[in-house]
Amino acid sequence: NKKISNNSHRLNSERRKPSNSRSEKMALEWVVLGYAAAAEAIMVLLLTIPGLDALRKGLVAVTKNLLKPFLSVVPFCLFLLMDIYWKYETRPSCEADSCTPTEHLRHQKSIMKSQRNALLIAAALLFYWLLYSVTHLVVKIDLLNQRLERLKRTE
Repeated sequence: NKKISNNSHRLNSERRKPSNSRSEKMALEWVVLGYAAAAEAIMVLLLTIPGLDALRKGLVAVTKNLLKPFLSVVPFCLFLLMDIYWKYETRPSCEADSCTPTEHLRHQKSIMKSQRNALLIAAALLFYWLLYSVTHLVVKIDLLNQRLERLKRTE
């Protein structure tokens, strides 16, 4: 019985320890933004790959329906950009002589995280714009092809 209670105490103390795994260090909002950017990139890729003409009509329909929900990425990115700016403005400065090597390393990691997150924001916005543009171009091409087929039939 003592052995079980010691094990449960040890497990509870391990749960309280901060985790050092990389995936748990990234906040949920950045994970969500990363998944949204990946989904946009995959959809752009599927729309632009040649040879998927049989699937293209369904892909275009799905993509057109997802453009409005994915538009929420834009204000979300603006919010996260303001978060990066606020953290940049309020973080303590770490001059070469005024901080320990550990503090300096923490400062450099913070800067690298901010740069990574800014790149993720730029990628999400770029992929949304590409998805929007490619979808409308594919729809326009389909309409022009239908018009061309009607003109050929009337001649």
